[in-house]
Amino acid sequence: MPNSFFQSNSGTAVVFRCLDATFNRAAEGLRTLEDYTRFGLDDALLTAQLKDLRHELAGILSAIPQDSLLLHRNTLGDVGTAVETSAERSRADVHSVAAAAVARCQQAFRSSEEFAKCIDPEIARRLERLRYRFYTLSAAILTLPRRSERLRSARLYVLVTGDENLDRFASQVQKIVSGGADIIQLRDKQLTDRQLYLCGQRLNAIVRAEASESRPLWIMNDRPDLAVSCDADGVHVGQDELPYEAVRRLVGTDCLVGVSTHDVLQAEAAQLQGADYIGCGPTFPSQTKSFADFPGLPFLQAAAAAITIPAFAIGGIQPGNVQEVLDAGFSRIAVAAAVSQAQHPLDVLQAFKRQLS
Repeated sequence: MPNSFFQSNSGTAVVFRCLDATFNRAAEGLRTLEDYTRFGLDDALLTAQLKDLRHELAGILSAIPQDSLLLHRNTLGDVGTAVETSAERSRADVHSVAAAAVARCQQAFRSSEEFAKCIDPEIARRLERLRYRFYTLSAAILTLPRRSERLRSARLYVLVTGDENLDRFASQVQKIVSGGADIIQLRDKQLTDRQLYLCGQRLNAIVRAEASESRPLWIMNDRPDLAVSCDADGVHVGQDELPYEAVRRLVGTDCLVGVSTHDVLQAEAAQLQGADYIGCGPTFPSQTKSFADFPGLPFLQAAAAAITIPAFAIGGIQPGNVQEVLDAGFSRIAVAAAVSQAQHPLDVLQAFKRQLS
């Protein structure tokens, strides 16, 4: 093709035709995803984020002369309209619709960014920032159904401390398993790494000896390295530990990642980053941890309205105050002292199970 094709007039026409097509493609993909999160996932937070992206894209589009885009639009003469694959005519389910829309948006953002460099580097930079925002958001959208399904029936989450005496530790864990805990977290700040590792190994052996349809999941607190080495189902981190992105890189995609949150902004951030579940609290004064502030039941009410991923109320929960948690919109709880300090832990666990059923 002669170089003269890319002289100003013809080259500009190509740029504007490409930008017009890719902007439309991105907007259509975002609208498809917005409908999916709104009507398919019933997720207000993700829907609002997608709407915000659409508006940001419209703002970028407004910086380009609209006459230039429309003048060079040539749908009838577009050779690409006659090119299609069989996959474009069918979708297996609504999730495949979302996956296709994500791919369409990612490609459109990248293409528009590249062609925008020909007319305005600042517009290209804005599109680049938008593309990276979309990468994070799309990961949360596509993994949400899988993440929610794995924890769908989990209601009772029990935290257990380690023990230098592994037989005594195993006896404690076995009682919690027998009591019907859905998730067990190993949390201990005192043991050495080796002792914690050995406790994790013993805990792993106990839960995996249970029938697969009824076995509890188990989570390592704070330590993604030990979660991986002990074959835990997941790892839980707080606001002062490694950030979610770093943890996810360490543990991979199959390991659950939970995040402690203490206000709605933290809860929303955890969901948008891709956390599999969150802990919300402290709800009541706790016997195992000290806090200067108690977001309490108002936080639970706000989180229940804003968050779609599984969320566990934590902090000072006892059989006598579970109903307040339920009334706040939470059907999941995480407990520690209520079980570990009980004279009859099995009775306490069964009381929790009855209230949560």
